[in-house]
This record gives sequence, structure tokens and C-alpha cells, in this order.
Amino acid sequence: MRKRERENPCSLCGHYHKYEEGEVCGICGHRKPDSSVVAVPQVHLSAFPSEILPEFLYLGSYDNASRSEVLKTQGISRVLNTVPMCQNLYRNSFTYHCLSDEKVLQFDDAIKFLDQCEKDKARVLVHCMSGKSRSPAVVIAYLMKRKGWRLAESHQWVKQRRPTTDITPEFYQQLEAFEQTILGSREGMMAAMNINDPPTFGFGFPKLNNISQAQVPVFNNASASSIFPSPASTILPQGFTFGAAPPKPTTGDDIIMGGS
Repeated sequence: MRKRERENPCSLCGHYHKYEEGEVCGICGHRKPDSSVVAVPQVHLSAFPSEILPEFLYLGSYDNASRSEVLKTQGISRVLNTVPMCQNLYRNSFTYHCLSDEKVLQFDDAIKFLDQCEKDKARVLVHCMSGKSRSPAVVIAYLMKRKGWRLAESHQWVKQRRPTTDITPEFYQQLEAFEQTILGSREGMMAAMNINDPPTFGFGFPKLNNISQAQVPVFNNASASSIFPSPASTILPQGFTFGAAPPKPTTGDDIIMGGS
């Protein structure tokens, strides 16, 4: 049945399928539960993608990517599709970029597209089929590359904002290899921070490897020159006798006796 022949979309998933008749949604796989099967509690999935970085980076599933009106409400204009087999539904409304490898995550290609989105100040949705493993791994790689965060820190950041994140061991190994490439090993980082020499206080003076290189000020050195001329030591004052006491002043009461 064509879309225009259906009056209203499904009230639960928002897509056009015969929910009451048990028809499976061709977009998100939603269908009416079987009454004979005991219902198992499931985590509620929001129709809105998860905001990873404010007003820029969003993470979600193919179901989130299929809700064009919801994406427009959040101001999202670009979509990074990490699953090659997923169709890009609204090429006339959004700018798409699709990763081409099914098994190996192309982190560099994805980061290049996200960098362009950030440069253009465009909000972007990164999605895979369920929004649990592939697309979160791409977002984590972006955080490591652009924020300089370690893998554990980036993973925790995404997990807190999208609790359903559950990265497969294969993709996690690829993230570990990517972390090693861009940030190096944690052991290497700690070794680089190790200080072998004790701190020195040079106060701006160059460090001397040998104490004999230091220039020590010279005092009482006969060869040292002076800017002041030295007086001649051989010229003595006139009328000066070594060891003589200074003369006493004469007064009127003093009697000068001749011949004595």
C-alpha cells in the first residue's frame, strides 16, 4: 500500500505500517507483540538521538535517522551513516556521508567528515542500525582524536549520555589500536613524564656541567686593574715624622724659654 493511501502513521514508531494487523515495519522492524509470549522488560528507546557534544554531535540508531521531523526539530542537518547497507532516506533534506567498510571502522574518514561539520557549525547525527556498537565506536574515536581523551574516558563519556552503548569486542580492539596510534600507550606516556634529574634552580643562568667552568669573582688580586689611579707610595708629606705625636696648640699662658 502506498504512503498516501494510509491515513495515519503508527502511533508508536511514527512509520507507516499496519500495526493493528501485525504488519512488521519495514524501516525499524516494529510490530505488535505476540500476546502468547510473556513480555520481557526492555530499556525504553527514545525517538530522539543522544546528544554527545552540545549543539553539535548526536548519536543514535537507524530508527532515529528515519525520523526526519525529529532531526529537523533538533537542528540536525547532516548524517554520518556507519552501516553501508543502511539506506539514506532523505537525501533531499540532509547531507549524508556513508562509511563503505562493513568490518573495519574507518575512523579517519569519519573524523574528516565530522571536522567539516564542526567547521561549518552544522549539527550531525552519527548512527548505525541499533546505535549500540558501531556508531558509538566512531564517536569515541572522534573524542580521542579531537579531545585528546584516553579510550576509557571517551567510552565513559558516551556511555553516560547513551546508556544502551554496548561495543563489541572486535570494535573495541579497533579502538584500542586507534588509541595506540594517536595517543601512544599509557606506559609510554608515564615513562615520558618520568624525571631522572633532580630539579635545579639556575635563576636564568646557564647550567654548568663542571664546577671548574664557573667564573669566580677575584678579590685582592694584584693583577686586577682599577679605574682609579693609585697614589705614589714613595712621596711622603712634608714635615711628617713617623711616630711623632701631634703638636699641642699654644696659648697666652705658655712661657717660651730660650735655649731649652
